[in-house]
Amino acid sequence: MRFLSYSTSAGASYGLLTLDGAGVVDLGQRISGVRDLGDLLAQQRVDEAREFLDAAADLPVADVTYERLLPWPGKIFCIGVNYGGRSAEYADPADAAFPSVFVRFPDSFTGHEQALVRPPESPQLDYEGEIVVVVGTGGRRIPVERAREHIAGLSLGNEGTIRDWVRHAKFNVTQGKNWLNTGAIGPHLVTLDEIGDFEGLHLTTHVNGEKRQDDTPATMKYPIEYQIHYLSTFTTLRPGDIIFSGTPTGAGARFDPPVWLMPGDVVEISVPELGTLRNPVADEFPNGSNHRAPEPR
Repeated sequence: MRFLSYSTSAGASYGLLTLDGAGVVDLGQRISGVRDLGDLLAQQRVDEAREFLDAAADLPVADVTYERLLPWPGKIFCIGVNYGGRSAEYADPADAAFPSVFVRFPDSFTGHEQALVRPPESPQLDYEGEIVVVVGTGGRRIPVERAREHIAGLSLGNEGTIRDWVRHAKFNVTQGKNWLNTGAIGPHLVTLDEIGDFEGLHLTTHVNGEKRQDDTPATMKYPIEYQIHYLSTFTTLRPGDIIFSGTPTGAGARFDPPVWLMPGDVVEISVPELGTLRNPVADEFPNGSNHRAPEPR
C-alpha cells in the first residue's frame, strides 16, 4: 500500500494511491474515527485500508496538493554520518562506536512538490537525500532481529540543512536543522510488503537533473534495523515516530567551493521502490506565506 496526505479546496485528508498510480482513494471518508495518517498509525488501524485497495479513485493525483506525509509526527530522529565515506568528510570525527543522533521538529519539513524555503538569514541551504523509516508498532529495547516488525513502511526525505547555523556551537546542530520548510518528506508511505531487503534500495539525489548522491543502505555503518534497536534502548518508540536513516556523500557543502541551493533549483530524491520526492527551492516570502503547514492538533 502507498499512503499519502493531501489537501484540496475541500480541505485536508489522507488516502491510498491507486494501483495505477494515477488516482487517490480517500480514506478520510471511509475509515471512521481517524483524523489523518498519523492518527491511523497511532490507532494501529493501517490494515483496515487494505479493503479499499481496489476501490475506484475519488480524484486524480493531479488534482491534489501533497502535504507533509504525517501532519504532526511524534519524535523525528536523524542519523548522521552513516553511509560509506561520510566519516572521511570530517577532520575530527566523533566516536564512531555508536550512531550520531539528533532530532528535528515537524514543521521543518514540507510535502512533495512544495517549496523548500531559503530563509533571509543565510544563503547556505543544502540538501540531504534520505530513506525515511516510519514506526508502525511501538516498543522499547527492540532486538535487531525483530526491528522490521515495528516498521509501518518507508518513505523519502530531504533532510535540508542551513549549514552555517549547524556550526553556531561546538556540539550542537539543532539550529541549522530546524528552519521552517527547509526539508521535505514524502511523497508516499510505502508498506513493507512492497519492499524487499533494505540493503538493495538504490538512493539517488538530483539537483536540476545533475546526480549528486548515489548509494545504497548496504554501505551504512548502522543498518536500519540496528537504528530501531539503538533508539528504542533509550526511548520508547511509538507509532508515527520517524527516523531519517542517514544521507550519502555528495551534499552541496562538500563541493569545492560549496554549492548551495538557489531559488528556482529543483531537488529530486529517488528510490525505485519508493518513488521520487521532488521539491523546488524558493526564498522566504516577506510575510512568511510560503510556510504553509497543517495546523497542530
